Amino acid sequence: MPTYNERQNLEPIVARVRDAVPTADLLVVDDNSPDGTGKIADELAESDSHVQVLHRTEKAGLGKAYIAGFSWALERDYDVIIEMDADGSHQPEHLPSLVGALRTPERAGADLAIGSRWVRGGKVVNWPKSREVLSRGANLYIRMMLAMGVRDATAGFRAYRADTLRAISLDDVESTGYSFQVDLTVRVFHAGLKIVEVPITFVEREHGASKMSSNIILEAFWRVAQWGTRSRLRRLRRLRRLFLGGEDHTPQTPRLRRFSPLRIHPAGRA
Repeated sequence: MPTYNERQNLEPIVARVRDAVPTADLLVVDDNSPDGTGKIADELAESDSHVQVLHRTEKAGLGKAYIAGFSWALERDYDVIIEMDADGSHQPEHLPSLVGALRTPERAGADLAIGSRWVRGGKVVNWPKSREVLSRGANLYIRMMLAMGVRDATAGFRAYRADTLRAISLDDVESTGYSFQVDLTVRVFHAGLKIVEVPITFVEREHGASKMSSNIILEAFWRVAQWGTRSRLRRLRRLRRLFLGGEDHTPQTPRLRRFSPLRIHPAGRA
């Protein structure tokens, strides 16, 4: 759970997470919040052994905070790793449904479970219409550019199997803003792993300010265009070899792993 200036939200959201999944551990990754969020996190950790805190010295972007948290959890051999916001927009009561959608040795399931606003049963509450249009439009753009069936690739409420994160090369992730969510979705997709979207109710924050900015939007637009262009060039090279034969003189781009068929299975209602 990354935090930056979330002092009004942190204590109630931690209490709700602990109620929803009492046996789970919660890691707060604080980016040196000037409002004292880190101090509140430390106080919560002192009174509850299931709460841990990772302090970072500067605000380096959402993606970097998540990578730090994932690395912390992988080093300690957790089997399931969940990401969610601290502002109350992600409802902890959906956590059992997200975890329950993942594959285990005892049952078939997903390698990545996304809490989705835009599948049947998902919805948003108290969101400005402009934000809804932006989110729906961004996800449509992502589906068109990247040929993925995921309807909410920008969602930040999700559960990964630890082996999924180990398989997708976190060390070379460069995305820092909300494009980080798309980046990891693309990597899971390219790895041929199974993605499930679980319907959730997303509730607009009551306290504090959104971290969304024009720079974050532009980064996401540019990176999706870059990834989409690379995929199309790769497909064109394959078609050239298939129909024309001979040497391929198409300019080379960094190679990605072969696309594998992706099955998107909406999970049951949360």
